Amino acid sequence: MRYDVIIAGGSYAGMSAGLQLARARRNVLVIDAGQRRNRFAASSHGFLGQDGRAPGDIVEEARRQLLAYPTVEWVSSTAIAASQEAGGFAVETVDGQRYSAQCLLLACGVIDELPDVEGLTQRWGKSVFHCPYCHGYELEQGPIGVLATSPMSLHHALMLPDWGPTTFFTRGVFEPDAEQLESLARRGVVVVPERVERLEGERADVVLADGRVVAIDGLFVLPRIQVAGSLAASLGCALEDGPFGAFIQADPMTRETSVRGVFACGDAAMPFGSVALAVGDGVRAGSGVHRSLIFGAH
Repeated sequence: MRYDVIIAGGSYAGMSAGLQLARARRNVLVIDAGQRRNRFAASSHGFLGQDGRAPGDIVEEARRQLLAYPTVEWVSSTAIAASQEAGGFAVETVDGQRYSAQCLLLACGVIDELPDVEGLTQRWGKSVFHCPYCHGYELEQGPIGVLATSPMSLHHALMLPDWGPTTFFTRGVFEPDAEQLESLARRGVVVVPERVERLEGERADVVLADGRVVAIDGLFVLPRIQVAGSLAASLGCALEDGPFGAFIQADPMTRETSVRGVFACGDAAMPFGSVALAVGDGVRAGSGVHRSLIFGAH
């Protein structure tokens, strides 16, 4: 069967886009392996109507609603290659299956590249976070840490005192100048330049190179990101440099990439990400793909 659209990635953005297309009675295939970005978090916040729910529960309910539309099919697999063919695109999955569609939507998400600090990976999504709006409130104004990964971490450190007393661990990665130190002092941020050895304890206590331990309820980091998978690269989609890494360049309104007939949405196509932003971006992408099916020439 040849589909109208193949959506590579069935997390928040991909399903949101699929819903728009399903309601337009288009034949949609979603290919997804269940590796959504926030799978490590116990709860999701900041998404109106779903605040505090487990991310997995949100996804399962969304999938149930999407698959209630008869023109939608779901394949639990990973899309590993894509190419142009006459009148559209072909997508190959890791298990050797091949599917064709007139349009292709990349909602593949990103991979977070975490700092190499002992104990950090195990706490990612539990007591180590990247988004204050998603997780800051639940720290109940307890002690907060910011682990510098780049000069952008200064912005993080200046924001977080609204959620609790903040310590900025610059660890030689970033050295604030006099003006920046003054701004941090005005916000009550404590600057600790020593190297961070590891995280320990039930939350995210920071052990410094000199042996001191700074008690922290939640630690925030800004990881580098990379677009997940190889589909964008194999199709030749242009990338755009963001503050944390490259993302797929897409039209602000239609979400079409530099390759005609290929669209992108969600974290893979934005410099910043959250569940709410991904869902909204999926709406734009789904309607953009639908308009392309009607008015575009592929």
